[in-house]
Amino acid sequence: MGDQSYGVDPATVDYIAQEIKDAVSLGVELAIVIGGGNIFRGVEASVKGIERTSADYMGMLATVINALALQNYLEKYNIPTRVQSAIEMKELAEPYIRRKAVRHLEKGRTVIFAAGTGNPYFTTDTAASLRAMEIGAEVILKATKVDGIYSSDPMKDPRAKKYSTLTYIDILKKGLTVMDSTSISLCMDNKLPIVVFNLKGQGNIRKILKGKKVGTLVRGNNGARVKEKHQ
Repeated sequence: MGDQSYGVDPATVDYIAQEIKDAVSLGVELAIVIGGGNIFRGVEASVKGIERTSADYMGMLATVINALALQNYLEKYNIPTRVQSAIEMKELAEPYIRRKAVRHLEKGRTVIFAAGTGNPYFTTDTAASLRAMEIGAEVILKATKVDGIYSSDPMKDPRAKKYSTLTYIDILKKGLTVMDSTSISLCMDNKLPIVVFNLKGQGNIRKILKGKKVGTLVRGNNGARVKEKHQ
């Protein structure tokens, strides 16, 4: 939503599309899980009186709107793109099929996963972890508004400490809210590294893919590293 309080800001979507185009130019296979908080947040709505399951489904539909917006801008930059939805809506997107998603990636298409996991009570963070496992991803890049994981909110606490690396257990023990515990546990069980970075930093995605230190790296104690991938 950019600097707006609600909705889709064309300039922001265009910027994100350019960042993705820059990353794809390296020859990596890139899949995207997109949220819908700029339009509707299921958890917040359930607190205000909407039944939780219905609120979560409404939030999933919001992610489809964002996915279609991003697809539109990516195609303006000649990036072949497919949207796959966990909730079937064949007039708008393909249904999520793991083998088909992998095949799209192998053919050089960027895949956008919409509608989360298709189930209420699961966040888009969990959807990202789940889809990453299913397609055999090497790393999750968690795009945020800050340049990594801090001990507290750096926007409110000037003494907040930034971490360059953390383990999955560190995040769970410290109660850091960068991703929910279900998604962190999934990554920990499957030894999938996570890089938390600032999406507003131009070129950050490319830098991470080329192995440069950007943001905070989350991994196990086995020293898993983000590899540069050429194809």
